Amino acid sequence: MIRFKHVITRTPSKTLIDGLTSANLGKPDYQKALDQHNEYIRALQQCDVEITILPANDQFPDSVFVEDTALCTPYCAIITRPGAKSRLNEIEIIEDCITQFYCNHVERISAPGTVEAGDIMMVGSHYYIGLSARTNQQGAEQMIAILSKYGLTGSIVTLDKVLHLKTGLSYLENNNLLATGEFITKEAFSHLNIIEIPEQESYAANCIWVNGNVIMPAGYPITKAKIQALGYNVIEVDTSEYRKIDGGVSCMSLRF
Repeated sequence: MIRFKHVITRTPSKTLIDGLTSANLGKPDYQKALDQHNEYIRALQQCDVEITILPANDQFPDSVFVEDTALCTPYCAIITRPGAKSRLNEIEIIEDCITQFYCNHVERISAPGTVEAGDIMMVGSHYYIGLSARTNQQGAEQMIAILSKYGLTGSIVTLDKVLHLKTGLSYLENNNLLATGEFITKEAFSHLNIIEIPEQESYAANCIWVNGNVIMPAGYPITKAKIQALGYNVIEVDTSEYRKIDGGVSCMSLRF
């Protein structure tokens, strides 16, 4: 089983309130979002990892969602090419930090490929890549080719409704997969132990496993009980302001 040593996060910028969204939940409250991000950091501090906190960047409202800008594997990092035009240049403000950790093992997605790593889920040495409005076929194929150079594998999964693959999925190690909506019956995941998250708690399908702990959004008791029943230590964090801009627990960190 993997064990994470490092986590990278970025302080939310004041322009967060203008982040991309399809949620129709209103604009985030910046101070509340900042408090929630601090709570998220405190949750990670309980997971035996070294945390790098990058400074806020007002040029990019969505830059708090560092997960989309790079895929960090045990052997290499792959700088992505975000599919949202307003996020495309976010890779320029993450690359130096990634290079500090991975030195000469940094790869890049190139045009016309687009990839946001919120569409990529790691299960052991295999990476599921969702085709979405943000990740296209060329990007997914480039990602698989790069992974293969390092002895890793990848496969493509089609999405019907959700923004990102991990909007509706979370792999919790030990063969356990949280899934909601369209993913419950997808053949690609049928070999895993699927824990069904009901539609009314679908937002909670996006969690993160960090060294035996599961960090999840607060306020979803059915999902929490199902995760606890699997033997994980559950840490809840309030992400209400990030939900307003289509963000979840996994989006706010790179873990490797």
